[in-house]
This record gives sequence, C-alpha cells and structure tokens, in this order.
Amino acid sequence: MKIPAMIAAELRRLTATRMSVLALVALMLVPVLYGGLYLWANQDPYGHFSEVPVALVDLDEGSGSGADAAQYGSQVSQQLIDGHAFDWRALSEADAATALHDGTVDFIVTIPSDFSAALVSSGGSAPRQATIGLQTNDANNYLASTIGTQAVEKIRRSVAELVGQEAASRLLTGLSDIRAQLVQATDGATTLTDGAQQVADGSTTLAQGTATLATGAATLTGGATQVADGAAQVAEGAAQVADGTATLDGYADRAAAAGQDVVDSLPQARADIAALLAQQGVDQATIDRVLASLDPVGDAARTGNARLQSAVAQVDRLAAGAAQVASGAAQVSSGAAQVASGAGALTDGANQAATGAATLSSGAGQVASGAAQLRDGLASGVQAIPDTDAATRDAQAKVISDPVAVDSSAQTSAGDYGAGLAPFFAALAGWIGIYALFLIVKPISRRAVTALRSPIRVTIAGWLTPALLGSVGMVALFAVLSFTLGFRFANPLGTLGILMLASFTYAAIILALNVWLGSVGQFVGLVMMVLQLVTAGGTFPWQTLPAPLAALHHILPMGYVVDAMRQLMYGGDLARVSTDIGVLLLWLGGALALSAVGVTRMTHRRTLRDLQPSLIG
Repeated sequence: MKIPAMIAAELRRLTATRMSVLALVALMLVPVLYGGLYLWANQDPYGHFSEVPVALVDLDEGSGSGADAAQYGSQVSQQLIDGHAFDWRALSEADAATALHDGTVDFIVTIPSDFSAALVSSGGSAPRQATIGLQTNDANNYLASTIGTQAVEKIRRSVAELVGQEAASRLLTGLSDIRAQLVQATDGATTLTDGAQQVADGSTTLAQGTATLATGAATLTGGATQVADGAAQVAEGAAQVADGTATLDGYADRAAAAGQDVVDSLPQARADIAALLAQQGVDQATIDRVLASLDPVGDAARTGNARLQSAVAQVDRLAAGAAQVASGAAQVSSGAAQVASGAGALTDGANQAATGAATLSSGAGQVASGAAQLRDGLASGVQAIPDTDAATRDAQAKVISDPVAVDSSAQTSAGDYGAGLAPFFAALAGWIGIYALFLIVKPISRRAVTALRSPIRVTIAGWLTPALLGSVGMVALFAVLSFTLGFRFANPLGTLGILMLASFTYAAIILALNVWLGSVGQFVGLVMMVLQLVTAGGTFPWQTLPAPLAALHHILPMGYVVDAMRQLMYGGDLARVSTDIGVLLLWLGGALALSAVGVTRMTHRRTLRDLQPSLIG
C-alpha cells in the first residue's frame, strides 16, 4: 500500500459518519478556537482601561488663602476625570468602600485632606510628603490591583511634575528678580569703584602732602627752638637793661631833686647875699651890681635844671620802656618756648598724619581694588544668571520638573498587546490542535504493520495524516489572525510556513510518543505541552525562568517556533529564523526516525499485549 493510499484510508475512516466528520472538524478548529478567541479577547486590553471602574475620593481641604491658596486635590481630580484613563467615579469615602466591597469598582484612589498642605510644606519649617491612598480588593481581580498600583504611581509622577514645575517657576522668577537686583548692585558697585578710586587718588595726594607737612614741621621745630633760645637771651638782656635803667632812673631822680633844690634856693640865696652885703655895709648899688652879676649864674642854673628835669623825664620814660621791654621779652621768650614745644608736637602729629595718610592711601587702594573685584564679581554673577522672559521661564520650569524624556524607538514593533502574544498562542494552539487530533487519529495502520509493510512508509503515512489535518487548522488560524483580528505580518508567507512546519514537527513528536509509549505517550505529550507553556518565553523573557526551566527553553521546540514567528511577523532577523527552522527540522527528523524505529520494532515483535485496548481508548 502506498503512502497516499494509507492516508486516504485513514481519512475515510475519520469521515465515515456525519458525527465523525463533525468531530474531525471540531478538533481541527481547536487551534482556531483557542488561539483566535484568546487573542481576540486580549487584542488590546490597555485600550479598554477607560472602561475599568475606579472610585475617586477627594478629601483635600486646600491650603492657604487669597493669592497663596492652593487646591491641588481638586486640580488632580479634574485632570484624572478629564484624562479618561479609567472610568473615574467621584464618590464619598463611605460609598467608595461599599463599591469596592461589592465589586462595583476595582480599586479606590483617595486624595487625603492634607494633600495640598503637604505639597506646599516644602517651603516651610516642617516639610512633609503628600500621600495618595490606594485601596484594592484582590477578591475582585488581582490584576486590577496591580493596574491600580501602576495607575497611582503615574498619578504620583504627574503630581510631582506639576508641583515641581510650579516650584521651578517660582525659583526661576526669583532668580530673575535677583538678576535685576544684581544689575542694580553692579551699577552701584561701579559707582563705588569710581568713588573708591577717587578716594585712593586723594589719599595718595594727602599722603604726599602730609609727608611734606611733616618735613616742614620738622624744619619749623628746629627754627622755633632757635627762636626760643634767642628769645630767652633777649629776655635776659632786656631784664638787665631794665635793671640798669631803673638804677639810672633813681640816680636821675636824685639829680633832678638836687637841681630843683638849687633852683628853688636861688631867691633865698640872692636875698641872703643881699642881706650879707648890706650887713657888711655895701651900698645898695654895689649890692645890685653884685646881684646883677649873679643873675647869669641863676639863669644858667635854672636852664641846667630845666634840661636836667627834661633828661630825668626821659630817663624815667627809658626806665619804664626798659621795664616794658623786659616784660615783653619775657613773654616773648615764654611764647617762643611754647611755640618750640608746639612745633615739636606739630612735628610728631605731622609724622603721625603722614604715616596715617600713607596707611589711608594703601587702604584706599585696597578698597578701590576690592570695589573693582566686587563690581566684576557682580557683573559675572549677572552674566551667570540668564536674562529670560516669562515664556522662557515657563519652558525651563517644565524641563526642570520633568528633565528626562524617553525617546523610544523599536527595531521591530508588534503593534498591540494581542499581536505581541500572537506568536506564543499560535505556537501553543498548534500543539493543542495536534494533540487533540491524535485523540481520534490512528496514525499507525495496524493492518500495514501486520502485513509487514515498509516501516518508513507506514511512519510517513501515519505522520502526514495528522500533520496535514493540523496544517489545515493552522491555515485557518492564520486567516483568523490576518483578516478577523487584523494583525499585520511583515512576512506573511514565511509566518504561514513556520506555522505549518510547527504543525508537522508537533505531529512527528506526538507520533513518536504514541509509537513508543502508546496511551502513556499521549500523557507525555500533555506534559510536554505544559512544560513548553512555561518555558517557551511567550510572555515574560525566558531569562526570568528558574535555571532548570531555562535550560528546557533551549531544548524544547515551541520556543523556537515562537522566536521564528516573532522575527517573521514583526520584521526581525531572518538569520535567527534559519536557526529556528534548523532546530525544528532536527526535532522533525529525529521524531520521524524514532517513529520509524518504533514501527520497525512493531513489525518484528508484535505480541498479544499490542492487541490489548489502550488505557484511554
């Protein structure tokens, strides 16, 4: 019997009755039902989150008043409702708890009463974190709880971005004000620098002048000392002159008195002479002649007395003047001594002034240098702070609050969640479909084995029957994925080819299990399906598996089917597809070889036990 004849015979058996046809069609549609329905249900679950009911409880009481009023709670609530990320339902705290308990909502997001106050507390002395409450109920849906956790984290990030943007805006506005004040300070520092330079120049001139003053004061001190010494000598000489003139004045006064006495005694002497001459008997004429001869003497005496009195008066004036000169000379000497002492003090003061002026000049230079440094530093500070307008500051605040953006790019893209799972569930559906077909297909013709037909032909015929039927199911699944669900395939023919190769490979593996283990082989096929369900890397990366299961990922065929479908469906690396096909062909060839060996063994070692019914029919 030829291979086509054996396949045709098996197909006639499978379609002998209407019920058997229905059973065959139903089993062939298992991949379509499993893969199609599952992927349809999970095609885009993230796009339907807006239908997930979530309770929103806003208890925020706000913070501040007037211009400082903050109502972040209502602001966040309105943003959430307007965003339509979920089916937000604004409820009271009690109503939300009831709704979560009876499953009306999947989780509760609560904005506490101190939400705004906590957000603005960072500017005060007691900063604290604001909190957002999340209440879940795993009895409703565990994944809903996970989704709620992720949603609250997104809310936290958006609130942090909002508050950060406002804080950054205030900071930048403050910096702008500081810059304006620094500009004014720079202008003032420039004026200060100019004034300090003038002070420095003036202090230098002052230092030079005080140095000259100190030199002149020293010269003055020397001259004043000499004057004081000369004045002392003059005072001493004047005192001696005054003493001499006083003595002379005494003598002159006595001479004047004597001269006056002589003049005053002339009339009496004349009378006495006349009387004496009369007593001597001298006649009157002689007496008159004698008296007349004495008149010149009297006149001379009177003239001399007048001159003497005049000279005495002059001596008196001289004595008085000498006394005044002596007194004045003493005063001059005392004043000259004071001048000399003052000149010494002036010299000391001038020296101190010169030293102070020099210090002032040095300090004024340092002040001028420091003022210049202050001016330059303020100017540098002004340059370091950007001169921005309000629009620029708003843009800067947005960047500061959210400094990092993710620039996502993909070498390949699945498109949506369902397309991302399609390679795994299509590969798994192929195994399930082949497994189901082997429940009714009798891959090995007992008549052919009994008739000692060629083991290879028997094996190929037994393999092709379920493989072809499974391929039909995979074609139907591909049609559903392409046309019904609208998945896009970068390489549709290659994808269909991999699905058919997978069906052929799975059929060879389960055939080998049935040939060697009989009904136990069916069970082993189920075990292999479970193992590949967790090791194929269809959902989470296979690197997250425990080490023993990760090792199976590199051995079992389904992982290679998944990888090949991803490359062909998304437009990935075709070189990897070649490797995947090679591994599948190894499984296919190995399984067929084992089946052929098993069939050969059956042709030579048939026993009554082989004719016993299977454990599972």
